[in-house]
Amino acid sequence: MSVRADRRSQPGPELTFSDKELFDLAVSWLVLSVAFALLLRPIHRVDGISLGSFVTMVGLSFVTVGVAFLLHELAHKVVAIEYGQIAEFRADYQMLFLAIMSALIGFLFAAPGAVYHRGRITKRENAMVAVAGPVTNHLLAVLFLPLMVFGGYLGVIGHMGVLINLFLAAFNMLPFGPLDGKTVLEWNTGVFGAVFALSVALLAGFVVLFGFW
Repeated sequence: MSVRADRRSQPGPELTFSDKELFDLAVSWLVLSVAFALLLRPIHRVDGISLGSFVTMVGLSFVTVGVAFLLHELAHKVVAIEYGQIAEFRADYQMLFLAIMSALIGFLFAAPGAVYHRGRITKRENAMVAVAGPVTNHLLAVLFLPLMVFGGYLGVIGHMGVLINLFLAAFNMLPFGPLDGKTVLEWNTGVFGAVFALSVALLAGFVVLFGFW
């Protein structure tokens, strides 16, 4: 997710990370990993799932969510900097709490924070910053897909990697609030429709063919 702040940018921004940004990224990564683990293998189920099994799921989620979430936000930041913006990720702790609560009831509201950027930027450039995140998740899903042919944990990581990346792409393309889809829609309806439809179709197709879990 990316959010524009209406201020002038300083000349020559570089790809750097403040201590606050790194802390927010780490907290968001951990909370999202737990939330996805709760969604995919709920600890409160009574069909024989143990605490150890849940902890294993958190570990697998930590790897796959880490790649999907961190590179999604990094894509926003890199593209924003390319357009001369000053950009930093900030966690939204209320949304992180909502992610855990929503996962417990069977749906994950995955909006842990956003890359905030400021400086002079056109609507098209702002939309490119926004769409960079979902497109990155599409590419990562393709990279995780070959792992599904393997058995054991490697196959599980492949399945989770594809599913989580396709979910994040489709979710972030929703045209609401601070999500990426709203920014793209405000720039070009056709581009929004194409990326949104592709994201939803890929997610739905994957779930139909390979299952949610």
